[in-house]
Amino acid sequence: MTMVRILDTTLRDGEQAPGFSMTPEGKLRMAKALAALNVDVIEAGFAASGQRDADAIAEIARQVEGPVICSLARATRGDILAASAALAPAPRRRIHVFIGTSPLHREFKLHMSREKVLENIRTAIAYARGFTDDVEFSAEDAIRTERDYLVECLSAAAEAGATTLNVPDTVGYTTPDEIYDLFRFLTANVDCSDETIFSAHNHDDLGMAVANSLAAIRGGARQVECAMNGIGERAGNCALEDIVMALKTRADFFQAETAIDTTRIMAASRILAQITNTPPPRNKSIVGANAFAHESGIHQHGILQNRETYEIMKPEDIGLATEAIVLGKHSGRHALAARAQALGYVLTGEKLESAFTAFRTVADEVGIVDTARLLALLAEQESGRPQRLWSLSKVDIRAPVSSKSHPVARVELEHGERGRVTDIASAPGALDAAFAAVSQMIRVPARVHALEMQYIAADPEQPASDGQGANVLVEIQIEVEGEIFAGRARARDILPCCVSAYIDAASNAEAVRAVRGSFSAGSRAA
Repeated sequence: MTMVRILDTTLRDGEQAPGFSMTPEGKLRMAKALAALNVDVIEAGFAASGQRDADAIAEIARQVEGPVICSLARATRGDILAASAALAPAPRRRIHVFIGTSPLHREFKLHMSREKVLENIRTAIAYARGFTDDVEFSAEDAIRTERDYLVECLSAAAEAGATTLNVPDTVGYTTPDEIYDLFRFLTANVDCSDETIFSAHNHDDLGMAVANSLAAIRGGARQVECAMNGIGERAGNCALEDIVMALKTRADFFQAETAIDTTRIMAASRILAQITNTPPPRNKSIVGANAFAHESGIHQHGILQNRETYEIMKPEDIGLATEAIVLGKHSGRHALAARAQALGYVLTGEKLESAFTAFRTVADEVGIVDTARLLALLAEQESGRPQRLWSLSKVDIRAPVSSKSHPVARVELEHGERGRVTDIASAPGALDAAFAAVSQMIRVPARVHALEMQYIAADPEQPASDGQGANVLVEIQIEVEGEIFAGRARARDILPCCVSAYIDAASNAEAVRAVRGSFSAGSRAA
């Protein structure tokens, strides 16, 4: 097996993309998550871009052990000096020097001749080698650089002391066949030692960053530069989770591997989402919410027999403990019967048909049928009595006059057996206060783990009576005694929608605990 190094540029290329800015504290937290992943190199930032970035790099260099810590630098003495100073505390450090080499960059950005760019490469790499033996060179916009000239540039960098030669597709322009052929050409023609590492850095403008990186590996690349969740300039970079799991899942084909601890992937993805306030799309490969979820009845039937019928990876491989079966309007009888049995209800024959008919009615109305709703449906089928869940009647927020006081929430809930229940709570935030009041009433102490909100605007061609006509979809995860429970709600206004989603999640936690309690009681009785 060929070993492929992973250089993670989440904190540099990823962080400089619009919408993904991170605080120094967030950068340090993410760097520690990347170290736990066992990435080979962390590109911690661009020291010369400002003191704040330089300080963040220095703090990571001081506190993060394991990976090589790297800073980007233009091919200038000032940039290289700034990178060296920021990296000084790191026991293992790399200076990553770059300059544009394509005709476009030479003429319009640098205003340099081919000879002048070559001179800058030699001078900058030699200067960087005075600070560290680990120097990487990137020929920016390499894909659109003349092949013979690209060979000259990389050969000059290697002669001056660069130990890693990066060939970036800066604008996401190339294709897998092209980049495979290019790396085969470069590894055969660049004048460098056998220890020199060729690296690939691909952007996703045409949606081929991962495919291009895999093709580059087949062509001879032994390092891939990538970012968690695929974040980065414009459409993003090659996604770390995708390239790593592709090599792991298809090791038979690529005959290559990484040192990544894949069981840490999901944790790193979630940490990045929290830091940037940007979760990956639901359908994102590997780390998206739907990556290991199945609602189609045909798929669910297969999964219940053998997960490998519709899954090529185990969720446990990326550190994800998940229930693969999502009960919704596309689910079939097999999935319903299996989930019901796990909750203590045996459904067969007419009983299954009756329950399935009722289930489809609920699924058509709410979309996803969670544990609490399913338990209510099953109990109603068994007892013949309607089972009403907790629902929000009213929420009032009293904002404090004093800046030292906290908001107070008064929440009113309805329940099928307990009737109308009201409670109040105070917390630093209005939503926190409302959540606390709900927890007191449902008797489920919880902490919000994640909250995703979508404000869905109305169709402009269909004016609403209130002038907006929009609604809000909230999906929330809460942590109860170390376990994660999900809830969702759709409403016209943000505050009640968030509270309703919290009620949904807390109701799921309450339902699961009740089922476990009945199982335990049954075991003791037996």
